[in-house]
Amino acid sequence: MVLTWGVIASNYSLQMAQSIMSRQHGILKIPSDILNTGVTQKAFRKVVQLYPDHPLTPAIEDYIQKSVDSTLETLADPQNDTKLPLDRLSNGNELINLFKQTTNFTYKDTILALRDSIDYQPRNSENGLWYYIYPNWSYLDGMYSFGPFQADYIKYFGDWLGTKSLDLLDQFYLLREHCKHNNTGLLVHGYDESKKAVWANPNTGASPHVWGRSLGWYLTALVDTLEVFPFPPHSPQHDSFKSLLNNVASAVMTATDPASGLWWQVMDSPGKEGNYIESSGSAMFIYALFKGARLGYLDAPVRAKGIAKRGYENLVDRFVVRNDNGTLGWNGTVAVCSLNSTASYEYYVGQPILYNSPLGEGAFVLASVEYEMFDNGNLS
Repeated sequence: MVLTWGVIASNYSLQMAQSIMSRQHGILKIPSDILNTGVTQKAFRKVVQLYPDHPLTPAIEDYIQKSVDSTLETLADPQNDTKLPLDRLSNGNELINLFKQTTNFTYKDTILALRDSIDYQPRNSENGLWYYIYPNWSYLDGMYSFGPFQADYIKYFGDWLGTKSLDLLDQFYLLREHCKHNNTGLLVHGYDESKKAVWANPNTGASPHVWGRSLGWYLTALVDTLEVFPFPPHSPQHDSFKSLLNNVASAVMTATDPASGLWWQVMDSPGKEGNYIESSGSAMFIYALFKGARLGYLDAPVRAKGIAKRGYENLVDRFVVRNDNGTLGWNGTVAVCSLNSTASYEYYVGQPILYNSPLGEGAFVLASVEYEMFDNGNLS
Protein backbone atom coordinates (compact mmCIF):
# COMPACT_ATOMS: atom_id res chain seq x y z
CA MET A 1 0.00 0.00 0.00
CA VAL A 2 1.34 3.46 -0.90
CA LEU A 3 1.10 6.45 1.39
CA THR A 4 -2.17 8.32 1.03
CA TRP A 5 -1.99 11.40 3.27
CA GLY A 6 -0.29 13.68 0.77
CA VAL A 7 2.39 14.60 3.33
CA ILE A 8 5.95 13.32 3.31
CA ALA A 9 7.42 13.32 6.80
CA SER A 10 11.07 14.13 7.40
CA ASN A 11 11.80 12.58 10.79
CA TYR A 12 11.97 8.83 11.29
CA SER A 13 9.31 8.79 14.03
CA LEU A 14 6.77 10.38 11.68
CA GLN A 15 7.88 8.34 8.67
CA MET A 16 7.57 5.06 10.55
CA ALA A 17 4.22 6.07 12.06
CA GLN A 18 2.99 6.86 8.55
CA SER A 19 4.28 3.50 7.32
CA ILE A 20 2.64 1.61 10.19
CA MET A 21 -0.69 3.24 9.36
CA SER A 22 -0.31 2.30 5.71
CA ARG A 23 0.11 -1.34 6.78
CA GLN A 24 -2.86 -1.13 9.19
CA HIS A 25 -0.68 -2.48 11.98
CA GLY A 26 -1.79 -1.85 15.56
CA ILE A 27 -5.47 -2.46 14.81
CA LEU A 28 -6.71 -5.50 16.74
CA LYS A 29 -7.83 -8.37 14.55
CA ILE A 30 -7.23 -11.34 16.88
CA PRO A 31 -6.98 -11.18 20.70
CA SER A 32 -3.46 -12.60 20.77
CA ASP A 33 -2.21 -9.42 19.07
CA ILE A 34 -3.27 -7.25 22.03
CA LEU A 35 0.30 -6.10 22.75
CA ASN A 36 0.70 -4.86 19.17
CA THR A 37 -2.14 -2.38 19.70
CA GLY A 38 -0.79 -1.17 23.03
CA VAL A 39 2.74 -0.56 21.72
CA THR A 40 1.40 1.25 18.67
CA GLN A 41 -0.83 3.50 20.78
CA LYS A 42 1.97 4.41 23.18
CA ALA A 43 4.42 5.11 20.37
CA PHE A 44 1.95 7.21 18.39
CA ARG A 45 1.02 9.25 21.47
CA LYS A 46 4.68 10.19 21.89
CA VAL A 47 4.80 11.35 18.26
CA VAL A 48 1.69 13.48 18.72
CA GLN A 49 3.14 15.06 21.85
CA LEU A 50 6.41 15.92 20.11
CA TYR A 51 4.83 17.17 16.88
CA PRO A 52 1.42 18.64 17.85
CA ASP A 53 1.28 20.93 14.81
CA HIS A 54 2.58 18.59 12.11
CA PRO A 55 0.21 18.01 9.17
CA LEU A 56 0.25 14.25 9.91
CA THR A 57 -0.73 14.66 13.55
CA PRO A 58 -4.54 14.62 13.05
CA ALA A 59 -4.27 11.35 11.11
CA ILE A 60 -2.08 9.85 13.83
CA GLU A 61 -4.53 10.93 16.54
CA ASP A 62 -7.41 9.38 14.61
CA TYR A 63 -5.40 6.19 14.25
CA ILE A 64 -4.78 6.01 18.00
CA GLN A 65 -8.53 6.15 18.57
CA LYS A 66 -9.12 3.55 15.88
CA SER A 67 -6.61 1.26 17.58
CA VAL A 68 -8.18 1.74 21.01
CA ASP A 69 -11.69 1.24 19.65
CA SER A 70 -10.62 -2.04 18.06
CA THR A 71 -9.83 -3.43 21.54
CA LEU A 72 -12.99 -2.43 23.41
CA GLU A 73 -15.02 -5.58 22.84
CA THR A 74 -12.07 -7.84 23.68
CA LEU A 75 -11.28 -6.02 26.94
CA ALA A 76 -14.82 -5.38 28.23
CA ASP A 77 -15.05 -8.24 30.74
CA PRO A 78 -12.50 -8.28 33.61
CA GLN A 79 -12.71 -12.02 34.25
CA ASN A 80 -12.43 -12.76 30.55
CA ASP A 81 -9.43 -10.42 30.37
CA THR A 82 -7.39 -12.84 32.47
CA LYS A 83 -7.47 -15.27 29.55
CA LEU A 84 -5.02 -12.86 27.93
CA PRO A 85 -1.46 -12.15 29.14
CA LEU A 86 -0.69 -9.05 31.18
CA ASP A 87 0.11 -7.51 27.76
CA ARG A 88 -3.56 -6.52 27.60
CA LEU A 89 -2.86 -3.72 30.09
CA SER A 90 -0.66 -1.91 27.55
CA ASN A 91 -3.88 -0.51 26.09
CA GLY A 92 -4.92 1.07 29.37
CA ASN A 93 -2.92 4.29 29.13
CA GLU A 94 -4.58 5.37 25.89
CA LEU A 95 -7.99 4.38 27.25
CA ILE A 96 -7.35 6.82 30.09
CA ASN A 97 -6.15 9.52 27.67
CA LEU A 98 -9.22 9.12 25.46
CA PHE A 99 -11.60 9.13 28.41
CA LYS A 100 -10.07 12.39 29.64
CA GLN A 101 -10.42 13.87 26.14
CA THR A 102 -13.92 12.65 25.33
CA THR A 103 -15.64 11.67 28.63
CA ASN A 104 -16.97 8.68 26.67
CA PHE A 105 -18.01 6.25 29.39
CA THR A 106 -17.34 3.24 27.16
CA TYR A 107 -13.68 4.08 27.65
CA LYS A 108 -14.12 4.41 31.40
CA ASP A 109 -15.96 1.09 31.60
CA THR A 110 -13.10 -0.61 29.76
CA ILE A 111 -10.53 1.08 32.02
CA LEU A 112 -12.34 -0.26 35.07
CA ALA A 113 -12.60 -3.72 33.50
CA LEU A 114 -8.85 -3.75 32.88
CA ARG A 115 -8.14 -2.54 36.40
CA ASP A 116 -10.49 -5.13 37.93
CA SER A 117 -8.83 -7.83 35.84
CA ILE A 118 -5.64 -7.26 37.84
CA ASP A 119 -7.53 -8.35 40.96
CA TYR A 120 -8.67 -11.51 39.16
CA GLN A 121 -5.18 -12.26 37.84
CA PRO A 122 -3.69 -15.37 39.50
CA ARG A 123 -0.69 -14.77 41.74
CA ASN A 124 2.03 -16.90 43.26
CA SER A 125 2.56 -17.38 47.00
CA GLU A 126 4.64 -14.18 47.18
CA ASN A 127 1.82 -12.22 45.52
CA GLY A 128 3.68 -12.01 42.20
CA LEU A 129 1.42 -11.75 39.18
CA TRP A 130 1.35 -14.66 36.79
CA TYR A 131 2.18 -13.32 33.35
CA TYR A 132 -0.34 -15.60 31.67
CA ILE A 133 -1.97 -18.97 32.30
CA TYR A 134 1.22 -20.81 33.23
CA PRO A 135 1.02 -21.50 36.98
CA ASN A 136 3.38 -19.40 39.11
CA TRP A 137 5.37 -18.06 36.16
CA SER A 138 6.17 -14.34 36.22
CA TYR A 139 7.82 -12.61 33.24
CA LEU A 140 9.73 -9.35 32.91
CA ASP A 141 7.60 -8.71 29.80
CA GLY A 142 4.42 -8.00 31.75
CA MET A 143 5.79 -4.94 33.53
CA TYR A 144 5.74 -2.85 30.35
CA SER A 145 1.97 -3.18 30.35
CA PHE A 146 1.22 -3.45 34.07
CA GLY A 147 3.48 -0.74 35.50
CA PRO A 148 2.56 2.36 33.46
CA PHE A 149 -1.15 1.44 33.41
CA GLN A 150 -1.35 0.87 37.16
CA ALA A 151 0.59 4.10 37.76
CA ASP A 152 -1.67 6.09 35.43
CA TYR A 153 -4.77 4.58 37.01
CA ILE A 154 -3.58 5.49 40.50
CA LYS A 155 -2.67 9.01 39.39
CA TYR A 156 -6.01 9.66 37.74
CA PHE A 157 -8.41 7.72 39.95
CA GLY A 158 -6.65 7.89 43.32
CA ASP A 159 -5.21 5.41 45.87
CA TRP A 160 -1.78 7.04 45.83
CA LEU A 161 -0.70 5.54 49.14
CA GLY A 162 -2.98 2.50 49.23
CA THR A 163 -2.60 -1.16 48.41
CA LYS A 164 -2.53 -0.61 44.63
CA SER A 165 0.55 1.61 45.03
CA LEU A 166 2.34 -0.97 47.15
CA ASP A 167 1.42 -3.72 44.71
CA LEU A 168 2.80 -1.70 41.81
CA LEU A 169 6.22 -1.43 43.43
CA ASP A 170 6.28 -4.99 44.73
CA GLN A 171 5.84 -6.52 41.26
CA PHE A 172 9.03 -4.85 40.00
CA TYR A 173 11.00 -5.79 43.10
CA LEU A 174 9.88 -9.43 43.06
CA LEU A 175 11.11 -9.82 39.50
CA ARG A 176 14.40 -8.16 40.35
CA GLU A 177 14.97 -10.45 43.31
CA HIS A 178 14.18 -13.68 41.47
CA CYS A 179 15.65 -12.86 38.05
CA LYS A 180 19.13 -11.56 38.91
CA HIS A 181 21.67 -12.98 36.48
CA ASN A 182 24.87 -13.89 38.30
CA ASN A 183 26.87 -10.72 38.95
CA THR A 184 26.06 -8.86 35.74
CA GLY A 185 23.10 -6.85 37.07
CA LEU A 186 21.05 -8.07 34.12
CA LEU A 187 17.75 -9.89 34.64
CA VAL A 188 16.70 -13.16 33.07
CA HIS A 189 13.39 -13.59 31.26
CA GLY A 190 11.28 -14.71 34.24
CA TYR A 191 10.87 -17.12 37.11
CA ASP A 192 8.72 -19.97 38.34
CA GLU A 193 8.01 -19.41 42.02
CA SER A 194 7.17 -23.10 42.44
CA LYS A 195 10.53 -24.07 40.84
CA LYS A 196 8.82 -26.89 38.92
CA ALA A 197 9.44 -25.71 35.35
CA VAL A 198 12.04 -27.66 33.39
CA TRP A 199 14.13 -24.50 33.13
CA ALA A 200 13.72 -23.21 36.71
CA ASN A 201 16.76 -22.61 38.89
CA PRO A 202 16.30 -24.87 41.94
CA ASN A 203 17.08 -22.02 44.36
CA THR A 204 15.50 -18.95 42.76
CA GLY A 205 13.10 -20.39 40.18
CA ALA A 206 14.78 -18.17 37.57
CA SER A 207 14.96 -19.03 33.89
CA PRO A 208 18.51 -19.46 32.55
CA HIS A 209 18.96 -16.69 29.97
CA VAL A 210 18.75 -12.92 29.55
CA TRP A 211 16.46 -12.33 26.60
CA GLY A 212 17.01 -8.84 25.19
CA ARG A 213 13.43 -7.85 24.48
CA SER A 214 12.09 -9.01 27.84
CA LEU A 215 14.71 -6.89 29.60
CA GLY A 216 13.84 -4.08 27.20
CA TRP A 217 10.22 -4.27 28.31
CA TYR A 218 11.29 -4.14 31.95
CA LEU A 219 13.72 -1.20 31.61
CA THR A 220 11.20 0.76 29.55
CA ALA A 221 8.56 0.00 32.19
CA LEU A 222 10.79 1.36 34.94
CA VAL A 223 11.29 4.68 33.12
CA ASP A 224 7.66 5.05 32.04
CA THR A 225 6.31 4.13 35.47
CA LEU A 226 8.64 6.54 37.25
CA GLU A 227 7.49 9.30 34.90
CA VAL A 228 3.80 8.71 35.68
CA PHE A 229 3.66 7.50 39.27
CA PRO A 230 2.92 10.23 41.86
CA PHE A 231 5.88 9.55 44.15
CA PRO A 232 6.65 12.46 46.48
CA PRO A 233 10.06 13.72 45.27
CA HIS A 234 12.94 12.14 47.19
CA SER A 235 10.58 9.96 49.20
CA PRO A 236 11.96 6.51 50.13
CA GLN A 237 9.70 4.93 47.48
CA HIS A 238 10.91 7.33 44.78
CA ASP A 239 14.56 6.89 45.67
CA SER A 240 14.28 3.10 45.86
CA PHE A 241 12.57 2.86 42.49
CA LYS A 242 15.09 5.24 40.92
CA SER A 243 17.91 3.10 42.35
CA LEU A 244 16.39 0.00 40.75
CA LEU A 245 16.22 1.82 37.41
CA ASN A 246 19.86 2.90 37.68
CA ASN A 247 21.06 -0.58 38.56
CA VAL A 248 19.36 -2.13 35.54
CA ALA A 249 20.31 0.72 33.20
CA SER A 250 23.96 0.48 34.24
CA ALA A 251 24.00 -3.25 33.54
CA VAL A 252 22.37 -2.70 30.14
CA MET A 253 24.93 -0.07 29.21
CA THR A 254 27.76 -2.41 30.20
CA ALA A 255 26.23 -5.13 28.01
CA THR A 256 26.33 -2.99 24.85
CA ASP A 257 28.07 -4.76 21.98
CA PRO A 258 31.28 -2.76 21.35
CA ALA A 259 31.25 -3.38 17.60
CA SER A 260 27.67 -2.41 16.80
CA GLY A 261 26.65 -0.25 19.74
CA LEU A 262 23.53 -2.41 20.04
CA TRP A 263 22.41 -5.45 22.03
CA TRP A 264 22.33 -9.22 21.52
CA GLN A 265 19.25 -11.42 21.34
CA VAL A 266 20.65 -13.51 24.22
CA MET A 267 22.52 -10.96 26.29
CA ASP A 268 24.36 -13.39 28.54
CA SER A 269 26.02 -15.05 25.50
CA PRO A 270 27.47 -12.21 23.39
CA GLY A 271 29.17 -13.40 20.23
CA LYS A 272 28.21 -17.03 20.72
CA GLU A 273 27.51 -19.00 17.55
CA GLY A 274 23.93 -18.43 16.44
CA ASN A 275 23.45 -15.29 18.49
CA TYR A 276 22.69 -12.00 16.75
CA ILE A 277 21.98 -8.32 17.28
CA GLU A 278 18.20 -7.93 17.72
CA SER A 279 16.31 -4.79 16.74
CA SER A 280 13.32 -4.49 19.10
CA GLY A 281 15.22 -4.97 22.35
CA SER A 282 17.93 -2.61 21.12
CA ALA A 283 15.33 0.06 20.29
CA MET A 284 13.76 -0.24 23.75
CA PHE A 285 17.11 0.17 25.48
CA ILE A 286 17.85 3.27 23.40
CA TYR A 287 14.43 4.75 24.25
CA ALA A 288 14.83 4.07 27.97
CA LEU A 289 18.39 5.41 28.17
CA PHE A 290 17.55 8.62 26.30
CA LYS A 291 14.39 9.17 28.31
CA GLY A 292 15.94 8.31 31.66
CA ALA A 293 18.72 10.82 30.99
CA ARG A 294 16.31 13.49 29.73
CA LEU A 295 14.11 13.27 32.81
CA GLY A 296 17.05 13.30 35.22
CA TYR A 297 16.58 9.77 36.50
CA LEU A 298 19.96 8.33 35.54
CA ASP A 299 23.10 8.89 37.58
CA ALA A 300 25.32 8.74 34.47
CA PRO A 301 23.34 10.79 31.92
CA VAL A 302 26.29 11.68 29.70
CA ARG A 303 27.24 8.03 29.34
CA ALA A 304 23.63 7.04 28.73
CA LYS A 305 23.12 9.68 26.04
CA GLY A 306 26.35 8.73 24.28
CA ILE A 307 25.47 5.04 24.20
CA ALA A 308 21.89 5.77 23.11
CA LYS A 309 23.00 8.16 20.34
CA ARG A 310 25.51 5.74 18.86
CA GLY A 311 23.05 2.88 19.20
CA TYR A 312 20.23 4.77 17.51
CA GLU A 313 22.32 5.79 14.52
CA ASN A 314 23.52 2.21 14.06
CA LEU A 315 19.96 0.96 14.53
CA VAL A 316 18.84 3.10 11.58
CA ASP A 317 21.72 1.93 9.38
CA ARG A 318 21.18 -1.72 10.17
CA PHE A 319 17.39 -2.21 10.35
CA VAL A 320 15.50 0.55 8.52
CA VAL A 321 14.42 -0.48 5.00
CA ARG A 322 13.38 2.14 2.46
CA ASN A 323 10.64 0.67 0.30
CA ASP A 324 9.92 1.68 -3.30
CA ASN A 325 6.38 2.81 -2.37
CA GLY A 326 7.67 5.48 0.02
CA THR A 327 7.14 3.53 3.24
CA LEU A 328 9.78 2.46 5.70
CA GLY A 329 10.20 -1.20 6.57
CA TRP A 330 11.68 -2.59 9.76
CA ASN A 331 13.87 -5.67 10.01
CA GLY A 332 15.59 -7.82 12.60
CA THR A 333 12.82 -8.33 15.19
CA VAL A 334 12.50 -11.75 16.75
CA ALA A 335 9.06 -13.34 16.96
CA VAL A 336 7.54 -14.32 20.29
CA CYS A 337 9.87 -15.99 22.78
CA SER A 338 7.98 -17.74 25.56
CA LEU A 339 8.95 -19.52 28.73
CA ASN A 340 6.45 -22.15 27.64
CA SER A 341 9.45 -23.81 26.02
CA THR A 342 12.82 -25.25 26.98
CA ALA A 343 14.03 -21.64 27.50
CA SER A 344 17.39 -22.89 26.25
CA TYR A 345 19.95 -20.85 24.33
CA GLU A 346 19.06 -22.83 21.21
CA TYR A 347 15.40 -21.95 21.67
CA TYR A 348 15.99 -18.19 21.85
CA VAL A 349 18.30 -18.02 18.85
CA GLY A 350 16.09 -20.41 16.86
CA GLN A 351 12.90 -18.31 16.86
CA PRO A 352 11.95 -16.68 13.52
CA ILE A 353 12.94 -13.14 12.58
CA LEU A 354 9.97 -11.06 11.45
CA TYR A 355 9.89 -8.25 8.89
CA ASN A 356 7.69 -5.28 9.84
CA SER A 357 6.90 -6.67 13.28
CA PRO A 358 4.56 -4.22 15.07
CA LEU A 359 6.61 -4.71 18.23
CA GLY A 360 9.83 -3.72 16.48
CA GLU A 361 8.22 -0.86 14.55
CA GLY A 362 6.64 0.55 17.68
CA ALA A 363 9.88 0.32 19.65
CA PHE A 364 11.69 2.13 16.82
CA VAL A 365 9.13 4.96 16.88
CA LEU A 366 9.65 5.34 20.63
CA ALA A 367 13.44 5.41 20.21
CA SER A 368 13.11 7.87 17.31
CA VAL A 369 11.00 10.31 19.33
CA GLU A 370 13.65 10.42 22.05
CA TYR A 371 16.48 10.74 19.55
CA GLU A 372 14.70 13.57 17.77
CA MET A 373 14.26 15.41 21.08
CA PHE A 374 17.98 14.93 21.74
CA ASP A 375 18.97 15.93 18.21
CA ASN A 376 16.86 19.10 18.41
CA GLY A 377 18.62 20.23 21.55
CA ASN A 378 15.94 19.25 24.04
CA LEU A 379 18.32 16.87 25.79
CA SER A 380 21.56 18.81 25.84
